[in-house]
Amino acid sequence: MPSSSAPRDRDRERAQARANSKAKQPKGNGLTPEQRRERDARALQEKAARKAARANGGANHGGAL
Repeated sequence: MPSSSAPRDRDRERAQARANSKAKQPKGNGLTPEQRRERDARALQEKAARKAARANGGANHGGAL
């Protein structure tokens, strides 16, 4: 039954090729998970502050009639 192991071998080779191609891709930013959390939290705070400033600024301009 050598032919029954052929699909398994082929699948194993394909899985290994996929795993190797993923491992070669760099993370890009080199941040630790903690640094990434801090960066993301800071970005969310800045976004919320901009949104709040826009909401406050828009209310003042529209109601002066």
